[in-house]
This record gives sequence, C-alpha cells and structure tokens, in this order.
Amino acid sequence: MSPTSRWSGRVALVTGASSGIGAAVATELAELGMHVVLAARRPERLTELAARLGAGATAAPVDLRDAEAVARLFERIRADHGGVDVLVNSAGLGRETPLIGGSAAAWREMLELNVLALCVCTSEAVSDMRRRGDDGHVIHLGSMAGHRVPQGSGMYSATKYAVRSLTEGLRQELRELQSNIRVSCISPGYVATEFHQGYFGSVERAQAAYSQFPVLQPTDIAKSVRYVLEAPPHMQVHDLLLRPTRQPS
Repeated sequence: MSPTSRWSGRVALVTGASSGIGAAVATELAELGMHVVLAARRPERLTELAARLGAGATAAPVDLRDAEAVARLFERIRADHGGVDVLVNSAGLGRETPLIGGSAAAWREMLELNVLALCVCTSEAVSDMRRRGDDGHVIHLGSMAGHRVPQGSGMYSATKYAVRSLTEGLRQELRELQSNIRVSCISPGYVATEFHQGYFGSVERAQAAYSQFPVLQPTDIAKSVRYVLEAPPHMQVHDLLLRPTRQPS
C-alpha cells in the first residue's frame, strides 16, 4: 500500500477484472490503498481475486453489455461506498472476422463491449465523480490497433479507434464544464493475456503470436495505470502508447 497516495481510501471500479490486464490493474490499485470493485462476467474468478486482495475488494459479477445491469451495479456501489472515484475501462475483446463476408454477430459483440459498454460505464462514473467533489479519473484501455490497422482486424481496430475518439470527446466535455476530472487512454501492443486465444479461437495460434518476441505483461500495463493516476492533478496523461521493444508496428 502507498499511504501517501491521494487515492488511498477512495473507490475504483475496474471492468474486465477477472483476468489479464484488469486483474493486474485491480491488484495495483488495491496496493495503492483503494477499495476496488471488480466487474466482469466470471463470478468464480472475481471471487478468487477478491479473496486474494482482502477486505479492500468487492466482486461484482455483471454483463457489461446490459445497460440496466450496469446501472444496478453503480447503484449498489453508491449504496455501499458512496460512488466511484476512478474508473478503469479494461473490459474488451476481439474476434478475427473480416469486413467482407464476416460475422455480424462478432462485429456486434465487439461494438457492444468495446464501445457501448465503455460509454455507459463512463457516463455513470463521471456522474459520481461530479457529485463527489468534481475530482476523479477515467482510464480507457485502448490498443495499438487504435493507431494503425493490422491486417484483417478492420472491425476490432474500428472499436479501438472509437476509444481514442471517446477519450478526446470526454476531455472536451469535461473542459467545457471546467471540471477537474481527468481522462486518459492507454494503448498497449502485444500483452500476454487470454486476448489472442479469444481473437483467433485457438490456443496454438495465440501461443505462436506471443512467441515472436518478448511481449508485455499485464503488470506492465498496471504500472502504467498507476503512473497515470499518480501524475500531479494539474497534469493529464492523455494518450499513452506501449509496445514490446521488438514489436514491428
């Protein structure tokens, strides 16, 4: 724990917290002394993580694509903890499906989670932050795929370009309100998580992708979240790009 952190004792909601980057971020924020609400669809994993993190963590199983369920989640957080001070939108997925002859169901799945769920959570969280002293931080987990389009990833990349647009759009709205709330986007390249297994639908292809060069680890991204949060209040780290050193693009 970092007892000198201005975030100690405050409330963070981390989506996608059941594995990978989300779980690592939740662990990092708990070490900052925050109370961390863990949101994802897999209750058993959330329960295990909450048990490891101790009394400063709460498991909150939810399908983030269900706006009404998200609203109920925020009502529960308000009832139990007064609201959210930090939101980390880590939940996201990709599917390998082309734009020509691809799967509309896969397109919709990516858009609903990577874009719409992020917007719903952000709107609810900013409402809390405005009410709780107009101070807080929204952090979106983007992707290097939101800065260039890897072959065959047209729709996934489109959702991550959208995250960049939503980051800047939120920044502009907050500035218009003369708000102290900050917003940041962190865009990693290859990270050793379950993402590529879900993207390719193949453990073997995911392992091949991660064996090309040393890739980032979830803890690398979690440390970056901490860096963004602990920047002085007058400084907003708006867009942070993180690549493995040997990643070609």
